[in-house]
Amino acid sequence: MSVDGWNTVLVLGGIRSGKSEFAESLVSDAPVVRYVATAPEGDPEDTEWATRLAAHRARRPGSWTTEETTEDPRRLADVLESAEPNELLLVDDLGGWVTVLLDPDHQPADDVATIAELAEAIRGCAARVVLVSPEVGLSLVPTTPLGRAFTDALGAANRAVADACDAVVLVVAGQPVWLKSPVTEPSAPAPVTASPAAAAAPVVASLADTEPTPEVQLPDVLTPTPPAAPTAEPGNPWAAPTMALPMVSTGLVIQPGMELPMPDEYAGPQAVDRLATLDVPGAGLGVLDRVVGFAAATQGTSTPAAWGSARVLLLHGDHAGGAAAGTVAGESARRAAQARAGQGALARLAAESGASLQVVDTPASAPIEDQQALAPEQVESALRYGWRLAEQAADAGVQLLVLAACGAGTEAAAAAVLAATAGAEPPAVLGRVITDSGEIDDAAWMIRCAAVRDALHRTRRSSRGAKDILAELGGGDVAVATGVLLGATARRVPVLLDGPVGLAAAMVSRDLAGQARHWCLLADHGGHPAVRLAADVLGLTPLLDLRMDLGEGANALVALPLLRSVLALSAALPVHPSLGGTDDTDPPADEPESTDPSYADPDLTEPDSTEPDFAEPVPAGPGRASTGVDEQPASGWRAG
Repeated sequence: MSVDGWNTVLVLGGIRSGKSEFAESLVSDAPVVRYVATAPEGDPEDTEWATRLAAHRARRPGSWTTEETTEDPRRLADVLESAEPNELLLVDDLGGWVTVLLDPDHQPADDVATIAELAEAIRGCAARVVLVSPEVGLSLVPTTPLGRAFTDALGAANRAVADACDAVVLVVAGQPVWLKSPVTEPSAPAPVTASPAAAAAPVVASLADTEPTPEVQLPDVLTPTPPAAPTAEPGNPWAAPTMALPMVSTGLVIQPGMELPMPDEYAGPQAVDRLATLDVPGAGLGVLDRVVGFAAATQGTSTPAAWGSARVLLLHGDHAGGAAAGTVAGESARRAAQARAGQGALARLAAESGASLQVVDTPASAPIEDQQALAPEQVESALRYGWRLAEQAADAGVQLLVLAACGAGTEAAAAAVLAATAGAEPPAVLGRVITDSGEIDDAAWMIRCAAVRDALHRTRRSSRGAKDILAELGGGDVAVATGVLLGATARRVPVLLDGPVGLAAAMVSRDLAGQARHWCLLADHGGHPAVRLAADVLGLTPLLDLRMDLGEGANALVALPLLRSVLALSAALPVHPSLGGTDDTDPPADEPESTDPSYADPDLTEPDSTEPDFAEPVPAGPGRASTGVDEQPASGWRAG
């Protein structure tokens, strides 16, 4: 389908505008369509009219069924009310329906009441419906009473139907212009557009006409602490809840095409250019200069600071069915419980990196080979939940988010998302299945491939919109991760990705807000073929190639201290003396070099000197080695 998120759509257009062809294109992918014909046959001697009707019939595929409502205009409402949820109806057109409504054979008739009945039937219709109607409101007022009655009735019908439909499109000279975009909540206005100047303001939409969003308790934030000794005694918790996060009472409307902030397009290149002027030996920072450019763009300065406060969001959610083949039942729940207790690999890495940890339970996903992973309303809730997690982190002063995940079947779900968004072949993006004993389980790998293949076949005619992919294939963890990326983008918080769930979420987020990927940094591909492909599509180059397999998010936490060191170094190093910087080895200008032998460098003093008159050494400053003499900091040194 050409646009997603609607259940009913009205296609308007003038004569020969292409409105019927466009409406037919909206349903072209559907296997079965009920075509509801409303136009009367007309005068048998009117060959031109008969030719028009024949052209319409010739365009309909043989799999479509046709139903006539020309005998009674009220029957159209009955057809809509009796439609089943799995049906798709194409009504062409309302101009013919109004013609029948005003026909003298049906008089006296209450056209106002009949139009109201039609609008109500559209609102309550369980099937998907496309309605076509001519737009005659731009022409001159007819000079005949019958012409004026027709235009008045058709205008009233178009207004009532447009109000009842989820979406309205006007076709002009074959070009569609969407007048009313589909929204996920009928009475919710479009989201507020954020400008780059609104750095700290969340991009949300107020649901003034709806009930306030019920409060949902977000998980506690843990602050893991490194153990005092390498072998900590069992039973001593590493982490303890620090606070329960407050809720955001404002409702969110997350829909395709949101305008979220972009990083500073000038600060990144300026920061990289500045690196070439620093007093560093050799070729400098190598590929890690990308870290400096990314941090500069997201912080809006050519001299970015090292990220201080970081938070790990560990998303825990299992996928049922063949996607989870080869995994031990309950293993992901055990890992999540470990992290909540401040134990396990991820919690220890978070502690060493000085990052807080938040374990998030996401909705369990159904077998994608048989049914939707999540219901559409669950997808909406998961997206808003992820957005709130990012907002709470920003409100707490977090400067960097790290996305992590643990769950059965996550790799297969990510492969299905990649197949739907990037056209990948499932076997090419599904990694090998490794058992707990370190053996390769080819049988489990084949079951996962079959599950993804069957899921793609089941959804072959479904929309490929972002929310549809999350509902059909992605599941709860990918949906929450997508919400996190969108919320972080709205609050200008960079995200460190590492693993298939985060990359799958980044792929989905492109259709909701294309700016989100520019706030993402990929630490390592981790050897995952799905991560490699998604990174290539998104334009994210992995910084490292550690090949660790400690779970999604672990490589990012291992890399975090290195990334911080690079940022601290780039901010602290002075400009090279040849470019106007000050040489640290030169004595201060206001203290002339002494000729007293007692001030000589001790390394140059002869071994048999009888007067080893050395000055008291002072502690070495950052980045400087003590020479054993009384040194003063050089004026060209820059603090971090």
